[in-house]
Amino acid sequence: MKNKTIALSLGLILAAGTLYAANPMEGTWKLNESKSKLTRGTAKNNKVVYDSKRLGRGRWEITTEGIDADEKPIRSEWKGKFDGKDYEVTGDPNSDMRSYTKVNDQTLNMTVKKGGRVMGTGRIAVSADGKSRVVTVNGTTAKGKKFSNTVVYDRE
Repeated sequence: MKNKTIALSLGLILAAGTLYAANPMEGTWKLNESKSKLTRGTAKNNKVVYDSKRLGRGRWEITTEGIDADEKPIRSEWKGKFDGKDYEVTGDPNSDMRSYTKVNDQTLNMTVKKGGRVMGTGRIAVSADGKSRVVTVNGTTAKGKKFSNTVVYDRE
């Protein structure tokens, strides 16, 4: 009986681990600045956290921590689904709405808006091994300057 209980417990732990690892977006991502190409005068997210566990039902919470174009600390939060619809962003001086569309398990497209105007579009792609991701964003800063960023993050 004791062996069955241990086997069942291990099975549940492995199943939970598999479910947690099942979504490549899930987790904490840290900026790898040496591999990134950031346009001067744009914000920089040093840490990004994707969490689908807390909200459930296909909803995600994405929080970012970084610095704005003036190198002041910023922290933003987005809650929504990867369904292409706009959801509110708080704490981001450059956007008030954001939408994500799932391309496949490893890739998302995003649109960033401020006051109904598209400020940027981009793609988030997690590597096949799940250890890094590349975010490409093209858009216009709040000051009207065009930018193109390629940002690399490593899984923490």
